[in-house]
Amino acid sequence: MAPVVVHGAHRVMTKGWGDIDLAYALILPSLLLRMIHNQIWISLSRYQTARSKHRIVDRGIEFDQVDRERGWDDQIIFNGLLFYAGYLAMPSVRGFPLWRTDGAVMTALLHAGPVEFLYYWFHRALHHHFLYSRYHSHHHASIVTEPITSVIHPFGEHVVYFTLFAIPMLSTIYMGNGSALVFVLYIVYIDFMNNMGHCNFELVPKWAFQVFPPLKYLMYTPSFHSLHHTQFRTNYSLFMPFYDYIYSTMDKSSDELYENSLKGTEETPDLVHLTHMTNLQSAYHLRIGFASIASKPSENSEWYMWTLWPLAWLSMVVAWMYGSSAFVVERIKLKKLKMQTWVIPRYNFQYALTWERESINDLIEKAILDADVRGVKVLSLGLLNQTKELNGAGELFRQKYPKLGVQLVDGSGLATAVVLKSIPLDAKQVFLQTGTSKIARAIAITLCGRGIQVIMNRKKEYDILKPQIPENRASYLKCSSDDMPKIWLVDCIDAKEQLVAPKGTVFIPISQFPTKKVRKDCTYLSTPAMKIPEAMQNIHSCENWLPRRVMSAWHIAGILHVLEGWSMHECGDSMMDIEKTWSAATRHGFVPLTKA
Repeated sequence: MAPVVVHGAHRVMTKGWGDIDLAYALILPSLLLRMIHNQIWISLSRYQTARSKHRIVDRGIEFDQVDRERGWDDQIIFNGLLFYAGYLAMPSVRGFPLWRTDGAVMTALLHAGPVEFLYYWFHRALHHHFLYSRYHSHHHASIVTEPITSVIHPFGEHVVYFTLFAIPMLSTIYMGNGSALVFVLYIVYIDFMNNMGHCNFELVPKWAFQVFPPLKYLMYTPSFHSLHHTQFRTNYSLFMPFYDYIYSTMDKSSDELYENSLKGTEETPDLVHLTHMTNLQSAYHLRIGFASIASKPSENSEWYMWTLWPLAWLSMVVAWMYGSSAFVVERIKLKKLKMQTWVIPRYNFQYALTWERESINDLIEKAILDADVRGVKVLSLGLLNQTKELNGAGELFRQKYPKLGVQLVDGSGLATAVVLKSIPLDAKQVFLQTGTSKIARAIAITLCGRGIQVIMNRKKEYDILKPQIPENRASYLKCSSDDMPKIWLVDCIDAKEQLVAPKGTVFIPISQFPTKKVRKDCTYLSTPAMKIPEAMQNIHSCENWLPRRVMSAWHIAGILHVLEGWSMHECGDSMMDIEKTWSAATRHGFVPLTKA
């Protein structure tokens, strides 16, 4: 859009602001409005399909669909360039008034007549095998639609669609009753109906058709168009179904699907994974944020993200002031197992504030009790929701509610197993950076039991850990600043400490947060995590900094609790048997990222 900006700047500098007419001034703002409008629909759709009972197609979306649809804003830019070209080619639009009622009526009539009629037959032609295989199949590759699916077409189709939608606009220009606001509202109407038709949850109230029965011929519903994506040969209409009624191409199950989707079925997840936002930009990385950004590890930040810092700060302040409960962001299925991810509306830095701990614990407690009331079997505590300083790794809630039905899981057993399996089999020595955490203690005890020397350089932590090592293995725990093995087990290690490590060191994180990479001559492993089974569905966003289809050990531990039917809490000082959890994970199809 640089030519539009440069042209406008030149006009202002040479002739002043008075030379900028309304039609020209609305080109760029209208594009921004369309992008914001579409993004609102994307976030709303993803939020509703994760939590709502009004979901239409109950199937998963995968990464290939997100990648295919990541260019949804291309058509907005393309349309913007065409509008600019039209502005230059037609001098009559430069004197456009803001509003003409007769032009609005004419636009509505021309859309209902020629546009809907021509689109219907063009759409039917696209489903002929010759055109379908070469063009329209790209759009129909998405069986489960998202709002942005509506504009994912080959370039040739975009040209035809723009030509069709230009009919009302060009006609009103020719007849002399066009106006700037009518053009903008017409485009907003097109975007609104497109997004609604592909949102995959039913939202059109039944009373609307009862109050005005002819509405069923003038406005489709999300379930109506959803049938077109599942049945292919029915419901061809653009936004007004009356041509499907006229030519007998309406799917006979349209009304039934609408009724069933509107009624819905309440669903109770077997597992809830309770996490929280990390840094300011993590709001965009949530599944309900920006689809293309959420589909990549959070460390792979896009270049344009810095422009959104003001919005990031605003979202943080709003969440801090008004975020009174956890919200659903993700719904996952593994065969018959149903899972949801809930997010506490707080950020990393807030967990470090002592005066915020009580309010954060209140949010966690509220989520636990809500899950318990709903009949959730297991709730796994992710990230900082399970720290010892905050709530004793969940023990606070277990003691406060001894009759709690939902099992609380901190995932320490599996996280420990993953770290131990990441250590090379021929290792004789490892360096343990810190020994204060539950996982660090379990790792040290296990390694000493295997006859592997564990070296620490923090005397105070060494003195705390030493008595917990069996007496016959205590000699394998050593405090020294001279011995520096090439295997380091680390937790929040800073750059200065990393520089002490010898060349070729392998840094293995034992916490949920990744190690900042400052050494090019060393190897950095992932935080404890595993690849998920192929049978796990609806995975199309990355879990924080982890790669695609990789899940943290803390999240997986909750899944194993449900699959195995384990009835014990894993919180506080209690920990699941390390080998037992590892065996269960591999048996259910979870695969380690590294091989020792």
